Amino acid sequence: MKAVLFLVFGLLAVANGKIFTRCDLARKLKASGMDGYKGYSLANWVCLAKFESDYNTATINRNSDGSKDYGIFQINSRWWCNNHQTPTSNGCGIDCSALLTDNIDVAIQCAKRVVRDPNGISAWVAWRNNCKGKDLSSYVAGCGV
Repeated sequence: MKAVLFLVFGLLAVANGKIFTRCDLARKLKASGMDGYKGYSLANWVCLAKFESDYNTATINRNSDGSKDYGIFQINSRWWCNNHQTPTSNGCGIDCSALLTDNIDVAIQCAKRVVRDPNGISAWVAWRNNCKGKDLSSYVAGCGV
């Protein structure tokens, strides 16, 4: 029964997903205190979201270890959220389906939790491979942030 409910709520969450524009996401993240959070500029967060999900809150990807990554920041089910399918530490104390809606407040809070760990923003492979050490000013250019 739990699996059926999870599937139903998961499908509803996906149906309510949103693809942000670069600037809409930058403004939302700025308003949520992400600019400078734990030393990472707003441009770092926008770049991370670009390469993790292409700004799409409904993105889900499967990993080789069986875990899945969810939402705009691709939060991992093994460590940070509970997908009721794979073992988890659930460090953010949330259902993974909460990361798939057009309201990214839960995703932002969980991303803040992830970045407080010793790996910081380097926990995201896409950030390490695509954003680290690069000029990221284009990710917030023209956004009024």
